[in-house]
Amino acid sequence: MRHKSTSLTICVLLLFGLPAVALAQLVPDPNAPPQPDATPAAQAPAADQAPAPATAPAPESQPALPPPGPPPPANFQKLIPADQLAFLNDYANQPARNLLKDKRFHSLRKEDISSTEYHYGRDMSLSDAVDTVLDGSMQPVRVRDGRFVTVEGSNGPYLGGRGMLWFDMRTGVALGAFYFHPTNGEPTPTVTVFSQQLTDRELAMGQLPGPFEDDLEQWMTDTRIAEVTPRYFIPENGKKYVLEHDEDYCWHPPGTPEPDPDDCQQMNADAADDDMNAAYFMQETGNAANATAWMLGPDQVAWLEVRDRTCGPRGYACRVRITRQRTRVLLGHPEPHRSSK
Repeated sequence: MRHKSTSLTICVLLLFGLPAVALAQLVPDPNAPPQPDATPAAQAPAADQAPAPATAPAPESQPALPPPGPPPPANFQKLIPADQLAFLNDYANQPARNLLKDKRFHSLRKEDISSTEYHYGRDMSLSDAVDTVLDGSMQPVRVRDGRFVTVEGSNGPYLGGRGMLWFDMRTGVALGAFYFHPTNGEPTPTVTVFSQQLTDRELAMGQLPGPFEDDLEQWMTDTRIAEVTPRYFIPENGKKYVLEHDEDYCWHPPGTPEPDPDDCQQMNADAADDDMNAAYFMQETGNAANATAWMLGPDQVAWLEVRDRTCGPRGYACRVRITRQRTRVLLGHPEPHRSSK
């Protein structure tokens, strides 16, 4: 079940990129002692003092902006014609290794896998990394609803490598995903979604096709990948970008049990942290798909200290809100996506 997406709010301080110290000055420290000389919030007027005359509220200079709508769906180009995908039906429920031997599938892979240098333990092409985890896979080819095809393998010889390729035989959309535990200094473990058809540079999970999101979630469950983990995507330009979490893990369909509030709020906070850490790594490494970096800068360390002191250990909503704002600044687009409709 996909989680319902929520809109993000933007803090004025981080919108203009003010240092984290400014945030600490504006938000009172909960551990600070009370100020004995603080001005009372309200004082009763003196008996001989006439009340001030009432004034009409000043009219607003501008009408309020409407709340941001959902972002547009991901943009795919060079879709694969349906007649070139029909043969995949013949391999339904067969071991993936059988399909991998078909020359027609080799051509499809080229249209699916982004052409780039990738870091899987060492630098290699993303195509070679995918081959490594799919090679000899006995996992059955899944064809869902006579349309959605998933080819997967978990044969990575190191760092827990596993991957999947996915095709929509009706629309011609092709996507894939790769999971492993990086040792190059980036957040770990990671899931990287890729497609040679993707042209976007900013994406959240909810912008990808819903059926792909469903099958990706099923793949992650089957292969014991944590539901919340740092995520990236690699489009046709071969660079790596943050694939943001826009799920609300506290949402549940009507009539179903409510998730534990502490657990789901912790997941929301962890997802916000994962996005921020991934955004920081990408900022430091210029979105290179094979980048290496090993330490946080003093600005990020100071920001984390201010946030944790401001929000406290169980201030989940505060932590999510402020962390999302920081992520938008790191990504270079502090304004939230607005629907084009």
